[in-house]
Amino acid sequence: MKEQLIDIKNQAIRELDTISDITELEAFRVAYLGKKGFITSFLKKLGELPAEGRRDAGKLANQIKNEITQLIDAASKRLETERAQKASYIDVSLPGRRPPRGHLHPISQVNKEICDIFVKMGYKIVTGPNVELDYYNFEALNFPKDHPARDMQDTFYVSDKLVLRTQTSPMQVRVMERQQPPVSIISPGKVYRSDSDVSHTPMFHQVEGLLVDKGVTFGDLKGTLTHFVHEMFGKDTALRFRPSFFPFTEPSAEVDIQCVICQGKGCRTCSNTGWLEILGSGMVDPAVYAYVDYDPEVYSGFAFGMGIERVAMLKYGIDDIQLFFKNDMRFLSQF
Repeated sequence: MKEQLIDIKNQAIRELDTISDITELEAFRVAYLGKKGFITSFLKKLGELPAEGRRDAGKLANQIKNEITQLIDAASKRLETERAQKASYIDVSLPGRRPPRGHLHPISQVNKEICDIFVKMGYKIVTGPNVELDYYNFEALNFPKDHPARDMQDTFYVSDKLVLRTQTSPMQVRVMERQQPPVSIISPGKVYRSDSDVSHTPMFHQVEGLLVDKGVTFGDLKGTLTHFVHEMFGKDTALRFRPSFFPFTEPSAEVDIQCVICQGKGCRTCSNTGWLEILGSGMVDPAVYAYVDYDPEVYSGFAFGMGIERVAMLKYGIDDIQLFFKNDMRFLSQF
């Protein structure tokens, strides 16, 4: 029995020499001194020994238990000291580690760039609700009741009188209700339409613009948008105004820019036309002024609207709008 105790002690000493962290030391303590440890198990068996040897065995077992406890305490202090020394050690010769740095999403970057261009021209930024009254989203913008844009396949209806706004144009009416001309605003924000493919998503971003004052002409509209295109895409970018139709502008025009992929030579992206549509615009229809009590004989103005994703895709040559929303760091890190 004495030899067995000596063997346990020697084994404990050898194991202690191999322990290198606090976690291993705690496992060692449990193995030898825990409720089911070697020493504890031995002490529980003392009752099985003859009376003449029980006392000496118990004395030796407690002595070895105390020695192992002291060894564990010494090892614990040693490991704590080593850990503290490692924590305080700084190798000044190592290269620095730069923490990961975030940046604005490409949509946010393009949105800011668009807004900055128009703010420099004197426009004020306004924002409005994403859930909009049918009155502001359609009726006050001269959308007849039977207009296709009111169809459920295009618009998300919350109720008969509430919709997820399909454009940020409602802010034109909201602002004109509150102030008399001159009015010069842009309204960036999220819009929603029931559409989804490589060039459309159910939620996207738009910037609408409005200028109303005395003597505003279509020439002012062309000059403003030409300046914008040259600031956004470069001064050598060609553009054209093409007749179109919007319920709240008359006359209306689509604005195309020279294809950024083929530089106007014709390719699959531009359907071999050499041109890419970028925004819609036009002179404010006098019918809209009736909803805000503006005199169309005194005031005139123009409005325009563009998709921010569309501008970003053209600016950076991106062919799939869904890339903006997939959070793929390989894509986002390029911006």
